[in-house]
Amino acid sequence: MMLSYDLTIIGGGMVGLTLAATLAKSNLNIAIIENKEAKPLQDSPATRVSAISATSKTIFEKMNVWQHIDTQRITPYQTMYVWEKDSFGKIAFDAQQVEAEQLGYIIENEQIQHALQASVQKQANVTFYHPDKLTNIALGEGEAWLTLESGKNITTKLVVGADGANSWVRNKVDIPLTHWDYNHHALVATVKTDLAHEYCARQVFTPEGPLAFLPLFEENLCSIVWSVSPEKAKQLQALSELEFNKQLTRTFDNRLGFCEVQSERHSFPLTMRYARDFAKHRIALIGDAAHTIHPLAGQGVNLGLLDAVSLAQCILENNQADKDIGVYANLRHFERWRKTEAAQMVASMEVLKQLFHGDNPVQKTIRDLALVFADNVNPLKKQFIKQAMGLSGELPSILNP
Repeated sequence: MMLSYDLTIIGGGMVGLTLAATLAKSNLNIAIIENKEAKPLQDSPATRVSAISATSKTIFEKMNVWQHIDTQRITPYQTMYVWEKDSFGKIAFDAQQVEAEQLGYIIENEQIQHALQASVQKQANVTFYHPDKLTNIALGEGEAWLTLESGKNITTKLVVGADGANSWVRNKVDIPLTHWDYNHHALVATVKTDLAHEYCARQVFTPEGPLAFLPLFEENLCSIVWSVSPEKAKQLQALSELEFNKQLTRTFDNRLGFCEVQSERHSFPLTMRYARDFAKHRIALIGDAAHTIHPLAGQGVNLGLLDAVSLAQCILENNQADKDIGVYANLRHFERWRKTEAAQMVASMEVLKQLFHGDNPVQKTIRDLALVFADNVNPLKKQFIKQAMGLSGELPSILNP
């Protein structure tokens, strides 16, 4: 039996579910294929968290997803403090500088995922296939044919690859990838600190890489993202808890007192990826399937969510104009739009990474002066804040008041 859909989303993660949720009120018939079974929420803090921007919060509110996130696990942060280790360079950001209540929100990924699932599962126009996965795809002039591991066969007008950094869809349809290894691993864990975080996100730049402390829902809990070389990451994971705590506290300049790790320490490699095409005939890529960036500014998830909402806007406009939603010519606006935004973010992250890399005395002095200069020039600082909050660039119409 052949099953037919207007849109088939490969990947039921945050970005894929956001696309489906944005199309909740449409007349489009949607399939979501996800190869992982949903897991129940844990009481203990998850090690993977996201810094959700003000714009991403608005997206979730407009889709009635925000209300499904446990309010006790949402940590707003009003300030951000960045400094360079063993130097005078520093910069502080405050939401009040742009007349906002918060700079953003730290939320465990699994909390966001669970809220999106709760919302999308109520949609009458969505069919879930999970756990299941795509095993073959054939692109025709008028539709795409999909074969699932379960043996089911699907036809669809548009296939959206929202299946992560190692996207099966991207690889199967031979979309080239520009990429380079950052030669960094991100070590993540939950830690308890002697001093309260006071709802401030903090980041120190060290010669080895940045170390971020992100405030969690208890005043003495933080999620850390420590970017170091692969060798250093392996060494840090092998340390005893006591020795790890000592090194972490020392690297963080004892800003929050003694730190005690509360979870397992996980690390993963950091790679920049940028797909040459974000769309082609019957295919679109969003989120990590289209691009991945360094986590030092915490913008990867927000960029992916904007991909999803921007593609939804393009699909709705084509559908309302009675245009085929899978024809490449009708996806070109989405592709140009999101490739531009992603390229700018990739470039910005690379500039920041290169600026704060190494401990050459001359380079160190230049970046310290740059930090102090930016800290004292309000218009420049306000622009940085607006970018971090997702309030710059071309925004989808769903964000209009």
